[in-house]
Amino acid sequence: MQPLASRLRSRCFTLFICMAVTALLIGLSTAVFFPQRSAHAATISGFVSRCGIHFCLSGNSYYFAGTNTYDVFTYGDGSSAATQNDIETKFMNKAEIDSHMAALQADHVSVLRLWMFNHQTWHGFETAKGVYNEPEFEEFDYIIQSALAHNIRLLPTLENYWPDYGGIDQRLAWEGLPTGDANRWMFFNQAKCPGCFTQYENYVNHVLNHVNHYSGVAYKNEPDIFAWELMNEPRYQNATPNENTTGTTLRAWVDTMGAYIKGIDANHMVDAGLEGHQSKYGFGGDEGNPFVYVQESPYIDFTSAHPYPTESWANLTLAQTETLIDQWISDSHNVVGKPFFMGEFNVLSYVVGANRPAWWSGMMGEIEKDKGDGDAFWWYETNANDPNYGVVQGAPELAVFDQHSLNMQAKNVPVSGTPNPTPTVNSTPTSVPTATPTSVPTSTPTSVPTATPTRGATSTPTSVPTATPTSSSGTACSVHYTITTQWAGGFGTSFVITNTGKTAINGWSLKFTFANGQTITQLWNGTYTQSGGAVTITNVSYNGAIPAGGTASSEPGFNGSWSGSNAAPTSFTLNGTACSVV
Repeated sequence: MQPLASRLRSRCFTLFICMAVTALLIGLSTAVFFPQRSAHAATISGFVSRCGIHFCLSGNSYYFAGTNTYDVFTYGDGSSAATQNDIETKFMNKAEIDSHMAALQADHVSVLRLWMFNHQTWHGFETAKGVYNEPEFEEFDYIIQSALAHNIRLLPTLENYWPDYGGIDQRLAWEGLPTGDANRWMFFNQAKCPGCFTQYENYVNHVLNHVNHYSGVAYKNEPDIFAWELMNEPRYQNATPNENTTGTTLRAWVDTMGAYIKGIDANHMVDAGLEGHQSKYGFGGDEGNPFVYVQESPYIDFTSAHPYPTESWANLTLAQTETLIDQWISDSHNVVGKPFFMGEFNVLSYVVGANRPAWWSGMMGEIEKDKGDGDAFWWYETNANDPNYGVVQGAPELAVFDQHSLNMQAKNVPVSGTPNPTPTVNSTPTSVPTATPTSVPTSTPTSVPTATPTRGATSTPTSVPTATPTSSSGTACSVHYTITTQWAGGFGTSFVITNTGKTAINGWSLKFTFANGQTITQLWNGTYTQSGGAVTITNVSYNGAIPAGGTASSEPGFNGSWSGSNAAPTSFTLNGTACSVV
């Protein structure tokens, strides 16, 4: 969201205090060794990943509702770092962090999007170019431990387009370049600011390899991290005559930094942090960040958008906002081929008055109706300091959110295909994964592809379809095969299998042949065998029935490897009958 004065919450009461501790913090960032120690016991395990156009976790679908917190990394005085005890008891305020996480848990928050950038001396992560403030990273260690204990996953945003907490303006200034709205494009242009690329990569490398001093787990191996967000609301605006619409330079930056992260961390998903402004949507203008093109990057795992419909420049009705959300989800699922995350949203309290719950109900209802994959309202406050967008515990709109979150959790269908019963607001939250926890990797990942889906098999399948395939006689079908993402040596796909005949299919077996030696490495919503280029994919228990004129309830998809070329199969058979390719 574009910065507003009301969003700024300062816990540093005097400039003098901040300046006085700068040298001390910088010295500690490189000179102090902190031994491991225990904190909260972890309750979350397994990495959320992308399975086609939706998220998945340990064999389940993963839909969620969440929120943003603007300032949780500033809880504590941010200045007392003379000793380790000062860091643990003064620099960070553990009780306030725990209280905040407990409130989020009580309101059924599953994912918390939060800042992991700050170039100021007070609570800064990087207080000067290349100077990393370890006490602040220690505070983030505790934030992770507290989130784990409260069944909340974290979505850290690694940098800010806007000047709040320094943002890329500070990185430009460190390179001796001008700042402000008219100059931020330089940050994304490698020819103009090569040092900006180096700065960002160095910071990301430090973050991913930082080891939590409570748990001994590096951030790149931490299951509580939902995903990494490259930047809050990046743009490449008004730099060249055509790039407002083409997005060429921003896409190149996203490709570069997404690939850099995945070269270090193969466990986590990555998103770009876009706000979804574009003239084609009637929301904002063309700002060098087109929704589809930028997020088609093979290194981006899901799309994002940030609707603020009651801002004066937007001036949308609730009905228009619902249509906007429809358009984003449709483009995300059907064009980009990835999950959709509404990463920020809210309506101005002084515009809608007491009608905010009705707006939230409409917007969240649209997410549920269109199978949007996740959302996070802006923002959950500890104290009522933001009269425009702040939401505090007990606010009436949170009753709408609570039910929405439980509705989203109820859509998390296990492999058996039986959905969880829809809970009510007063029931116990069901956000704790029920699948057997997976182990936390301890070695450095070496692969580069997108986060690996956990649903499906990686070898000869062991599950047996419960339905017996029907006779192929008279079966008519079509197959739409899409390469949803591709990177060096790897790719992801999705299928749409349609029964174009007049008789329902009860159990199916799809066969095709790769032309270029591709190999399936991970598959979901089916089991498979492969011999050479010949592949057979068979339904699992919950998607064997395809009604006449309909499609499989949960479409199969897979990740694969390739070299040389990656042509799509040219023919398919379903239960022995040739299908049309669409």
